[in-house]
Amino acid sequence: MLLPKRVKYRRVQRGRLKGKALRGNKISSGDFGLVALEPAWITSNQIEAARIAMTRYTKRGGQVWIKIFPDKPITEKPAETRMGSGKGTPEYWVAVVKPGRVMFEIGGLDEAVAKEAMRLASYKLPIKTKIVKKSDLEAGGEA
Repeated sequence: MLLPKRVKYRRVQRGRLKGKALRGNKISSGDFGLVALEPAWITSNQIEAARIAMTRYTKRGGQVWIKIFPDKPITEKPAETRMGSGKGTPEYWVAVVKPGRVMFEIGGLDEAVAKEAMRLASYKLPIKTKIVKKSDLEAGGEA
C-alpha cells in the first residue's frame, strides 16, 4: 500500500476537484495509458488493487508504471462522537485525480494483452476511464 514516508502537515483541508489535469496528462514511459475521465480521490487500496489486476493478467510480463501517488491524508472522527474537539485522525491516503490524468502506463506487451490488462484495472477504480495509445496522444488527440 502506498503512503508517504513523512509529510509537512499531518492533516490537510479537503479542497475542490475542479478543472482538468495540467500535468501528468501525457504518456511518458509506456506504450499504453489509463486516463481518468472524471475527477476523484483514488485511495491507496484502489491503486494497489488496479496494479495487482494488471500484473496478474500480464503474468508479470512487460512493465507497469503507476503515475499517481496518494499524498493527501483523509481524516475521520470515530462513530458517535460529539461535535467539536478538533479534527479527526488520518485514516487513509488518497491521490487527487482530475480529468485527463494518466494514472497507469504499461509497456513491453502487445496491444491486445495491454488493453485487456488496462480494462481489468479500470474495474478496480471508482471513475470512468479510457485506454489510450502513446501514438494517439502525441498526435494531438486530447485525453
